Amino acid sequence: MTTTTIDIDELRKLFLFERLTDEQLTKLAMSGKVQSYQADDLVIRQGDPAECFAVLIEGEVQMVQETVSAGTVAMPRTSQPGVYGGATSAYLGDRAPQTYQSSLRATAPTRMFLLPAKKFAHIVAEWFPMAMHLLDGMLSGGRMQREIIDRRQRLTALGTITAGLTHELNNPAAAAVRAVGELRTLIRSSRMELAQLAEDGIPPERLRALVEMQESCTAALGKLPPRSPLEISDAEDELGEALEELGVDGAWDLAPALVQAGFGPVHLDKVRRKVGDEHAPAALRWLSEAVEISQMLGEVTEATERIASLIRSAKQYSQMDRAPFQVVDVHDLLDSTVAIFRGKIPPGITVVTDYDRTLPAIPAYGGELNQVWTNLIHNALDAMGAEGTLTIRTAHDEDEAIVEIGDTGPGVPDAIKDRIFEPFFTTKSVGQGTGLGLDISYRIVAGRHGGEIKVRSVPGETWFEVRLPLREPASSAAE
Repeated sequence: MTTTTIDIDELRKLFLFERLTDEQLTKLAMSGKVQSYQADDLVIRQGDPAECFAVLIEGEVQMVQETVSAGTVAMPRTSQPGVYGGATSAYLGDRAPQTYQSSLRATAPTRMFLLPAKKFAHIVAEWFPMAMHLLDGMLSGGRMQREIIDRRQRLTALGTITAGLTHELNNPAAAAVRAVGELRTLIRSSRMELAQLAEDGIPPERLRALVEMQESCTAALGKLPPRSPLEISDAEDELGEALEELGVDGAWDLAPALVQAGFGPVHLDKVRRKVGDEHAPAALRWLSEAVEISQMLGEVTEATERIASLIRSAKQYSQMDRAPFQVVDVHDLLDSTVAIFRGKIPPGITVVTDYDRTLPAIPAYGGELNQVWTNLIHNALDAMGAEGTLTIRTAHDEDEAIVEIGDTGPGVPDAIKDRIFEPFFTTKSVGQGTGLGLDISYRIVAGRHGGEIKVRSVPGETWFEVRLPLREPASSAAE
């Protein structure tokens, strides 16, 4: 690193100082110094005393911040002369952070103008007293507002996801509760039917034959060729009449369960031969109830498997029990996010997925990418209202994974396309949006993953395109 002085004409070229007078530029030049750095040199280090205000003259720098909850956050590199960092709020005096809040690293041969923090604070207070008070109010008020709205945004997103997940869990849970209630009644009745058969003196070998027939019927459940509702109704009528002729009580109530197991007049004759006419009515009642019990058990199994599937989706969505940075399958992340949203997607909206299955797994913060998919899908659903098509597709080129989320809503007007990623900018009504969803998504994609997010839109078709590197960034690999 080498240190030199700077000419006022070079200072004037920087947008930060372009309106200063020659006298002011001269004082500024005398107060600071120019320092040169090589690639990978640290200009300032997070946690060190905040002693300098640093301005880029030429070269390229990158801001990196170590956080407790999110790990290393690396902002995109920049070569824009005049960008600054370091003790940027030194004019606040004792209320300013006493250490650097982030590191600034040169990513190419770089020259920086370094101004001592105390001199920077004095110059701002002396030259721009009104601006200093405005900045003070904006900084403290804006920080407080950002923290409050950011917390509310997270709570709102959590509420939306929780409501959808609760709705999805409620259906299989209610089905399981209903099936278990019916099982209690059926099992009690089935025991009584077996007791009645025993009292009637059915021989053991005939009872065994009846049990074997019951096993055959339950094995056939769900495996029969598909039949139309009319065909099923005709089969129930035919079997109900045959059962009634045989003297079976409640014949029309027993027929539907037996028909579901493929039971017909042929099987009815088989039961009569195996258990005898005197035991046939009780045997058929027991057989019908045994088949219903198997059906109810199947419903309970299906409901609990659905609940387990939803819990797996929730774990995948939250990346629970996983390292923050890892190699992940983008399709698993997208599927888990869609599963979380199932209960919030209106019936009139169709979800279409077009996945490129040759897309390899990528190194990423899976939980944070799920936040991106959540924000983009939520915005798409809001834009479409009650009807439309939500499309999610993936692709990749040589070094980037591509995820596109599209909707058939009214589109993003050209006048605001350049502003949609700004913090607090929203097109929603007051109280319906914070304007932080796309800002957070941008910071996760660009800042955390070194990727890119952009939008293209015409009326009736809007696409958000997310590009993520297929290879692990150097900063994450080192971490």
